[in-house]
Amino acid sequence: MGLFNFAKNIGKSLFGKEAEASDKIRQEIESDNPGIDGLDVKYDNGVVSLSGKAASAEAMEKAVLMAGNVKGVEEVRVDGLEAPPPSADVEFYVIEQGDTLSAIAKRFYGDANVYPKIVDANKEVIKDADKIFPGQKIRIPKGLA
Repeated sequence: MGLFNFAKNIGKSLFGKEAEASDKIRQEIESDNPGIDGLDVKYDNGVVSLSGKAASAEAMEKAVLMAGNVKGVEEVRVDGLEAPPPSADVEFYVIEQGDTLSAIAKRFYGDANVYPKIVDANKEVIKDADKIFPGQKIRIPKGLA
């Protein structure tokens, strides 16, 4: 489980030069600190490697999504990140053209009105429920409805 794939040319623009990518991505993750102590970020040609200690599997997942949903990132590796095993109660979903959070909630939970729970589970990568984009990867906790 050391690698997560993302769409490289989609996402939040954080850096212009590759030399500043590691610091900018680390700052982005730390801005919403999902629970990673001693976070270190290395960026090399589209690949981000995270290291440190995650307080929970959820913290690790959120840090991965925060790094991976940055334009210019196509892989996130967590081999250097000490974390509990990933939860079987979460799956990842890549937003498609035409998706809305209510449609995603209806698909996964059978109730479009529970979309705020998806937003809450992804508050580090969904800052505005009306501003999701194709290629963005989010967490879908099982059993929210």
